[in-house]
Amino acid sequence: MSVNIIIPARYASTRFPGKPLVLIKGKPMIQHVFEQASKANADKVVVATDDVRIQNCVLSFGGNAVMTSPDLPSGTDRCGEAARLLNLGKNDVVVNVQGDEPFITKDVINLLISKFDNPQVDIATLTTPIVSELEIDDPNKVKLVFDKNDKAIYFSRYCIPYLRNKEQVKPTFYKHIGIYAYRQQILQELIKLPESMLEKCEKLEQLRWMENGYSIYVSECQYNGIGIDTPEDLHLINNE
Repeated sequence: MSVNIIIPARYASTRFPGKPLVLIKGKPMIQHVFEQASKANADKVVVATDDVRIQNCVLSFGGNAVMTSPDLPSGTDRCGEAARLLNLGKNDVVVNVQGDEPFITKDVINLLISKFDNPQVDIATLTTPIVSELEIDDPNKVKLVFDKNDKAIYFSRYCIPYLRNKEQVKPTFYKHIGIYAYRQQILQELIKLPESMLEKCEKLEQLRWMENGYSIYVSECQYNGIGIDTPEDLHLINNE
């Protein structure tokens, strides 16, 4: 079993065109992500892109890149196509590290990889306890609940669990960290699934997988994630 980190990075973006190439502290964001991912316990780190400008940037700092279709609807689909191009084996692990997470750490990635020591795990992701009450009701912060075997029960933009009696129950609320890992064979199955009802409601692709009977295993970490979604996010980072 090999472990392969694939970083999907597309040039077009409604909110932030050319985002992978923006400079953070003088270095392209995609380079930050690649270098952070390269510190983890993986056999290969590859950027999967749809634009030659991103490919040339990655090659310029000594990274690896594969060209994928510009018509793919999601980062998961881009990872799936890249995994096929890399001729990965069916039990090899693909780690999907988002191209806008320049501060991802090796410990976080390694924690996710370690889930696959369990042969029953086909899909894994991460979560962290919510410490700010503002995030509980923020629909941009995806919440989840999971069982005693670390299998996800549900993901939602809504506050889950709902507190019917706030005086008697004080649960820990959990926020989803959007980094996934999959066995290659399962990844190829996932990208063939049609959009599901729950996915349409919540706009969360992992619900499509769960509706089709796939289990998602969860590990708790202390990483909150600092993604760069807008030019305003970039300005705040560069002026810290």
